Amino acid sequence: MNEDELTGRACTHISAVDDPKCLLHAQAVTPFLNLRRAAAADGIDLEPLSSFRGFDRQLAIWNGKFSGERPMLDAAGTRLEAGALSPKDRIDAILMWSALPGASRHHWGTDLDVVDRNAAAGDYQIKLTPDEFAPGGPFAALDGWLEIHAPRFGFFRPFKGERSGVQPEPWHLSFAPIAEKARRLLSPAVLRNAIRGAPLLGKEAVLERLDELHARYVARIDLP
Repeated sequence: MNEDELTGRACTHISAVDDPKCLLHAQAVTPFLNLRRAAAADGIDLEPLSSFRGFDRQLAIWNGKFSGERPMLDAAGTRLEAGALSPKDRIDAILMWSALPGASRHHWGTDLDVVDRNAAAGDYQIKLTPDEFAPGGPFAALDGWLEIHAPRFGFFRPFKGERSGVQPEPWHLSFAPIAEKARRLLSPAVLRNAIRGAPLLGKEAVLERLDELHARYVARIDLP
């Protein structure tokens, strides 16, 4: 991947999948469809709720949270008031749940947020929270299935809450053969180039701490 692809400013590495509807790195399409077929054989309808996400989309998420227009949550999932926080504290709160524009793994097309559609029957509103994947939650069976089977197809979960700076995201799958290469290529310098000219709220505070933020939220993951 080149720098624009790494930071979501280009999508030349992305292929569109019709069934299920999603956007993936061209080399991740077949492995994901194979994973999905294996899940279906065990009664799981593996559905991606989010796949490739470009820089501008991530920027809108970031700016919405920084400004208070979108919900900003603490580690326990309690809503925070953006106006009551310093720029530094806003940045730290956002990064527990959302990546910096240019630093999202979704930019690479290797990462998806998945659920079991068969387990979300009726009018159930999916929230994508850890308790949904915990024992007693609607996606507890999916959680166990992914733990056993995802590695056979090259996928792992980078945000288990064991090492990563991001809060646990048991729904987040990553295709390791491509994602690990991308993670090593996405240096602080590459990320700085992507952010410097963007209308990012809190940009000055972000750039002052970029090496620290990169080390904690990009480089540090739960490795496969």
